[in-house]
This record gives sequence, C-alpha cells and structure tokens, in this order.
Amino acid sequence: MASKLKALQSKACQASQLISKHGSGYYKQLLEQNKQYIQEPATIEKCNLLAKQLLYTRLASIPVRCEAFWKELDYVKHLWRNRQDLKVEDAGIAALFGLECYAWYCAGEIVGRGFTFTGYSV
Repeated sequence: MASKLKALQSKACQASQLISKHGSGYYKQLLEQNKQYIQEPATIEKCNLLAKQLLYTRLASIPVRCEAFWKELDYVKHLWRNRQDLKVEDAGIAALFGLECYAWYCAGEIVGRGFTFTGYSV
C-alpha cells in the first residue's frame, strides 16, 4: 500500500511539474485560438447579459425540441405498427439503445450512492 502511495505521489508531482511548465503556454494558445468568443470589456453587466441571452435562447428552443420529439415518437409508433417488416439491423439498434439506457441508469445509481456497488460505504 505504501509503495502505491509513493507511486501516486510521484505521478502527481510529475503532472504538477508538467502543468507548471506548459500550462500558461497552453492557456495563452487556447485564448488566442478562441479570441472571437471573448467579450471585451469583460464586465459583470456583460456577463449577466450573456447569461440571460443563453437562458432565453434555450427557452425559445423548447418548442422546436418538442416538435422534433413528437416526430421521433411518431416514427417509433410507425415502426411498431409495421414491426413484422423490421430488419435485424433495426432490432439490433433498438436493443443496443435499450442496453445503453439501462447502463446509464446503473451508472447514475452508482454515482448516487457515492460510487459504491453494494450501497454500503466503508
């Protein structure tokens, strides 16, 4: 156990040195590449305005998202009505989608329990 702790400390030290050496250069490069997205001057009022614009833009997109949802639902209903015409590929995709939903549910349960598998924390 102590050797694993020493190895972990060594890796953390190496990562810290790498970040301190190259971090500011990466930060400057990232800002330079994305300068068209930076608002000048960066004031509290401007940040509040952008936050409100994001919120209301998202709210305005809800009807479009609802319409897309109902179209998808109609497509699924159509597929279910004509299920005898389904291909093996379509059934496989549906099964994989169901499996993925179940896996995300299980992962959410594990995260909700504090990353324990049995529900008991040690």
